[in-house]
Order: sequence, then structure tokens, then C-alpha cells
Amino acid sequence: MMMIPEGMFAMGADGTQALEDERPLHRVWLDAVSMDLHEVTTAQYAAFLAAEHHEAPWRWEMVNLSLHGDRPVIGVDWHDADAYCRWKGKRLPTEAEWEKAARGTDGQLYPWGNQVPTKELANFALGARFSYSQVLMPVRSYEQGKSSYGLYQMAGNVWEWVQDWYAANYYETSPDRNPPGPEQGQFKVLRGGSWADLPKYLLTYGRFKLPPETRNSYTGFRCAKS
Repeated sequence: MMMIPEGMFAMGADGTQALEDERPLHRVWLDAVSMDLHEVTTAQYAAFLAAEHHEAPWRWEMVNLSLHGDRPVIGVDWHDADAYCRWKGKRLPTEAEWEKAARGTDGQLYPWGNQVPTKELANFALGARFSYSQVLMPVRSYEQGKSSYGLYQMAGNVWEWVQDWYAANYYETSPDRNPPGPEQGQFKVLRGGSWADLPKYLLTYGRFKLPPETRNSYTGFRCAKS
């Protein structure tokens, strides 16, 4: 894990480039939090399944741990991700914690800075049929694409579930200290973009939403700890 120190950062975005649910740009204070250095892998998740007898992820029959053990686990819904983090004595990061860990305190557009994504920086825009070997990259790939806090693949590879319920207008009313997200909702927030997405989905302030029961080949997670 990597410690993200306490303090202020700029969350969201302003201007015509920002979508409605990404506005306004606002200042948020966060307590210190530790974040997983990389996305949870199939090998890590296999240990959880063996210990807890939890329902296996979608497409789990395709996993060969000797080949895919360092790839991010996919096919997990929000509840699976939450259960794994709790089993590890951790939790899912809040949306605000995730964004600060990805963009730092100086408003970077991408984890590595403001340079548009390239194949040396992130795994994105593949648009291929899913297979663990062909579209997912090892979780410690893309040294040049790490965030300013040293976290791997906060853009691309897989979307990452976060703790928060989604609300389109949450930024207009959210508290300026440790915002926990709405109390309820229909969707959970995901961050970071995936192997299949175009560069605009890799923006550090970009927001995505899915019903918490969703399992697909684009979505994984990482954990945090207060």
C-alpha cells in the first residue's frame, strides 16, 4: 500500500470539457489514507475464494493462475469487491480518496500528468474480445504511467469500484471534508477507465456508474485503509 497524506486537493473540473456530473471544480480536505499500489489480482482473489468460499467471479473458469495470476481480477460486482477488501482488513476507497490518489494535489488530467495517453502510459482502447492474456496487463505494468504517489494503472486496464453511491449533482452539495458520497442510490461509482475505453475515459476526474450487481470484463478494484 501507499500512504496518501492528509490535506486539500482540487476535485472535479470546470469548463466546457467537463461533463455535468464532473462539475464544479471544488476543494476537498481528506484525512490520510493508504491505497493499494495496484489493482487486486486473480492470484490475490483466488486466496480469498479459497478462504471464504465466496461465489466465484464471472468468467472465472477462464483463469489460469500460472499465466494470469498477475492480471487484475474482473467479473466482480461491487459486493464482491467490498467483501474482499473487508476480508483483508481494508475497505473500498471513497470516490474522493480515489481521485486524490490518481491526480495528486495539482489537478493533473491523468495520473502521470497532462500528456494525452499513449501505449507507453496505459492499457486502453483495445476494443478486442475479452481474454485474460490478450487485453489485460500485469498490474505492475506501465512504470511511466504511475501516479505522483506511485500507484500503478489508475488509468486503464480495468475500471475500479469505489465505495460511493452515485448522484449526478453530488459535487454541488458534498461536504468539503472527507465526503462519503450520497446515503443511497441506484448506481455505484467506478473510476479510471479500462482496456477497452477511449482516452477521455481515463481522465482523473472522470466518473462512471453501474448498478452494484454488475459483473463484466472491464471492471475490477483496489482497496484502501484509513
